[in-house]
Amino acid sequence: MTKTMKRWTLDTIAVGAPLNLTETAIPSPARGEVLVRVKAVSLNYRDKLVRETGMGLPIQFPFVPASDMAGVIEAVGDGVTRFSAGDPVISTFHPGWIDGKPLGDARTPPYKTLGGFYPGVLSEYIAMPEDWFVSAPTSLDYAEASTLPCAGLTAWFALVERGKIKPGDSVLVQGTGGVALFGLQIAAAQGAEVFVTSSGQEKLERARALGARHGIDRSKSDWVEEAYRLTNDRGIDHIIEIAGGPNFGQSLKAVAPHGRISVIGVLEGFDISGPVAPLLLKSPTVQGIGVGHRRSLEDFVRAVDGIGLKPVIDHRYALDKVPAAFDHLDRGPFGKIVIEL
Repeated sequence: MTKTMKRWTLDTIAVGAPLNLTETAIPSPARGEVLVRVKAVSLNYRDKLVRETGMGLPIQFPFVPASDMAGVIEAVGDGVTRFSAGDPVISTFHPGWIDGKPLGDARTPPYKTLGGFYPGVLSEYIAMPEDWFVSAPTSLDYAEASTLPCAGLTAWFALVERGKIKPGDSVLVQGTGGVALFGLQIAAAQGAEVFVTSSGQEKLERARALGARHGIDRSKSDWVEEAYRLTNDRGIDHIIEIAGGPNFGQSLKAVAPHGRISVIGVLEGFDISGPVAPLLLKSPTVQGIGVGHRRSLEDFVRAVDGIGLKPVIDHRYALDKVPAAFDHLDRGPFGKIVIEL
């Protein structure tokens, strides 16, 4: 008798598109593949965008959402050498991007990711090529480990892999979502002076408890002016730009001369805009961050174990509560939303 598993699927793309809990056969690993029993899946803002808009991706239905998981190798196919049954693993966001420049070209930038171009991981079992996984950290549980492949690596890639932050640098993160809190913790662990913008003192106090030196309530003051005041007009060495849209112009004003802005989010729109004068006069580095490659994720996993970083999870949901998890994601969590299987 064929063994079956549960998985969540979409049959259409739209705001509020129904999420369906379905049953299908457990896949068998082909040559070079591993069968993973999924233990936890974390959600990203991108999963909301894919569900609502498709993001222009060639989505095939029924579509399994979500890109980030942690689990354990259940079985291996012929020719597998990187893993054995029983090994704990996490997924990689960009399958096939091992190191160096990403796959793709100027006309067709790379965006062949899990939970988008490829089917996602919101399933009790997945069978995928062994190269699409890395070993999970030993210091985290499955739910915590599932938050690393996208949100965690995005912050790490921006600040450490590409940003080369060092002790004493000033780093500003916008908001208290998954990427922002990872950026806060990574920067603080590197000895940086961390600034956080958010709405409400409660969130700012929680951010300070995680290592932020300064909290700016953007609902009560101009955060750029506050950044000037707190730095004696020096500005911020590295800004994690989460909002996008016209907020990018505010980041241009706040960044220090020869500083760096990592454009990560699109909460305020896909078209960024801002004044040209600070761009020309301060000559900052503006870098877009599309998560990162497998080698950097392996570096990040080692760092997580080495420094004892603990991802911030707002809430853990059971497998049958996935619609509620997406609703929570839509409201804006403090940290990450995780589904445990």
